[in-house]
Amino acid sequence: MHRRNSLLCYILIAATLLIVFVAKAADSLSGSWAIQHSDEAGKVQFALIHHGHHGNSTHESDWPVTTFVGLDLSQPGKRDVHFTITRDAGRFDCEGYVNNGEGAGVFHFLADPNYSAQMRSLGFDGIDDDKQFTMAVMDVSADFAKQMKAEKLSGLDTDKLIAFRIFNVNGEFIDALRKEGLPISDSDKLVAFRIHGVSAEMIRALHQAGYQPEEDDLIAMRIHGATPEWIQQLNADGYAHVDLGELIAFRIHGVSPDFIEHLQKLGYQHPEPEQLVAMRIHGVTPEFIANLRSRGMQNLTIDQLVTLRIHGID
Repeated sequence: MHRRNSLLCYILIAATLLIVFVAKAADSLSGSWAIQHSDEAGKVQFALIHHGHHGNSTHESDWPVTTFVGLDLSQPGKRDVHFTITRDAGRFDCEGYVNNGEGAGVFHFLADPNYSAQMRSLGFDGIDDDKQFTMAVMDVSADFAKQMKAEKLSGLDTDKLIAFRIFNVNGEFIDALRKEGLPISDSDKLVAFRIHGVSAEMIRALHQAGYQPEEDDLIAMRIHGATPEWIQQLNADGYAHVDLGELIAFRIHGVSPDFIEHLQKLGYQHPEPEQLVAMRIHGVTPEFIANLRSRGMQNLTIDQLVTLRIHGID
């Protein structure tokens, strides 16, 4: 009887623990983590792999070592570890092992129950469990939300806050752009600037070259590789202060300093920008011109050359 009562007691304890575990799992997300050395001083490469209902998602970047409370990476050898990462959106409880500063393990994410309401009070809604997890990973804090809201940006919502953290759009970046005379306030374009590499230094260089680029011009220039350095090469070939739209067309169609220099050697000293673009569109190459001359067709104008190619003359 005593043994039977003891067995019943263990079954009840196990059932209670199972209920607690299931309840905790319902309120938390779990996954795995990995940590490696970083080339950047004071940081480590840290990855979080979330095992969700719709598959796995991975976030990996350099994190400051101060982020990990309870983790000392200076100790040599292999050992078990338990540490936490605390964000406004929630807390990551991590356990596993490290070996000479590198390791792996599992985590449980405990969402902060007040975070969604706090963000909603700032004007940022639509935060479900998955989004709150992402906001914790990217450290979208209430202070960051307040800072971005103070920038008076259009199109700023919860998703943009996350994108800002992913692509490192912050107050410092926005202030640097505005100090160069660009009154940017579009959230989407700020993200596009970061994605394509539009910087305050680029804007300054263009201003020094006499240009006043619009936001869309800057994005298009970066997409197509119309850099200040490339513009200086064109200047050396006699193409100073070409319209920004034409510069972008140059890059799209392959008008390069090398192409211009070959034309100059053939006697075409300074074709108009639109002529250069037309030549590239229709395949009027230095080789094509040399071939025509070898067949006795000398002193053709650029318009004549383009017309010949349009009509299929090789």
